Amino acid sequence: MLKTEKQEILRALQVGRDALGEALAGVDEEQARRRPPGGGWSILGCAEHVAISERYLLSRLTSATRTDQALENRVREERIPVRGLDRSWPVASPEGGWPTGRFASVDEALADFDATRAETVRFVETFEDDPRRWLTDHPVIPGPVNLVEILLTMAVHPARHAKQIAEIREGMRIDGRGTAP
Repeated sequence: MLKTEKQEILRALQVGRDALGEALAGVDEEQARRRPPGGGWSILGCAEHVAISERYLLSRLTSATRTDQALENRVREERIPVRGLDRSWPVASPEGGWPTGRFASVDEALADFDATRAETVRFVETFEDDPRRWLTDHPVIPGPVNLVEILLTMAVHPARHAKQIAEIREGMRIDGRGTAP
């Protein structure tokens, strides 16, 4: 992996983590457990989903298979961050990523996410090969995907759900049962 590409990926991973942390800041446990007025996941459910997904996607990185030919799809690589942040573009989570109440608090879910994200960062920091020669699968992106595509997904995913958390918080403010974000 080129040094500049590695730095860009590490920066994007940090930006995603920061967005999640900012979205969760100041959320009390009652707010975290409440489902939004229109239905859907609670804030704690979103945090759990992000933690589950990070672990799963890390497993896709570590189980990838090296190929002789690089799989390069620059158009898809460019679309991942754009579509990933666009909440008007619906993306259904596979059932394995659904929250089940495994964390007692937002702090616990975030700590789990952070521990896995640290493993992801170490993976990127120590990876020395062409990430486009390493292929795996993704639960939402069709066909084989290369490690750049997985890492771009991992970078944007927490930021996508940070937007969802902001929407939930705003909904709570509007219905008068929560505090403004």
